[in-house]
Amino acid sequence: MIPEPCQLYREVEMGEPQVVSFASGTVAVFSASKPTTDGPNEDAAALFHLGPERGVLVVADGAGGMRSGNRASSIALDAMKETASQANGSEASLRAAVLNGFELANEKILDSGAGSATTLAVATIENNLVRCYHAGDSMVLVTGQRGRVKLLTTSHSPVGYGVEAGLIDEDKALGHDQLHLVSNLVGCNDMHIELGPTRPLNTFDTVLIASDGVCDNLHLDEIIDIVRKGKLKEVAQTLVERCRKRMAGENGDEPNKPDDFTFILYRPRSDS
Repeated sequence: MIPEPCQLYREVEMGEPQVVSFASGTVAVFSASKPTTDGPNEDAAALFHLGPERGVLVVADGAGGMRSGNRASSIALDAMKETASQANGSEASLRAAVLNGFELANEKILDSGAGSATTLAVATIENNLVRCYHAGDSMVLVTGQRGRVKLLTTSHSPVGYGVEAGLIDEDKALGHDQLHLVSNLVGCNDMHIELGPTRPLNTFDTVLIASDGVCDNLHLDEIIDIVRKGKLKEVAQTLVERCRKRMAGENGDEPNKPDDFTFILYRPRSDS
């Protein structure tokens, strides 16, 4: 089946992950609201198919505690859709399109006057190369089949910077009383974009883009152990089930932070 050029997931309640072909590989995407609310899912995700070996993966997490977080994440997707469509066949063009998407999203959210904001995490796939861009605490991870971390973004938050500097233990970070604070968001005057290096993808690598509903409920080593191997649909379903159990408090002293949660998994091969 030929995928749609643009697939948007916003304010959705998915019962199970969707698996589709993407950029000569396979994607699994999932998004749902936190189990303890009747409000809309403020997370959003998008797949932009730009060619047989090129595409853009996006996860946005509307800031909780601020007004219209779902609107901010939706605006971010629309902005990225507009600029991604302008990318031609060059690497420089794709990079410019993504950076322009961040800036356009920031401008449009500020102009909306809603007082909202969102995280924005993007991974571009081009000829078995991956590059990540982000603002906020949504995560981009690349891991090999044996669990070696090849790329991991730093959360733009006091706790994230503390972990990166070695001042906060990674396992204790999920219980930190400032875990909810984010220091860089799209929709703020001082928004900045962190641009990662271009990295090659091996046949059995896995890329994960996820909102904090995933990475605030599961330890990094748990996430890696789940996603590094196995059929992608089964991996995605396991990730959903593990997050839901953790949010329900079924694991005693383990992290428990009910939240909207969204993720995209990508592998550079057919693996449904």
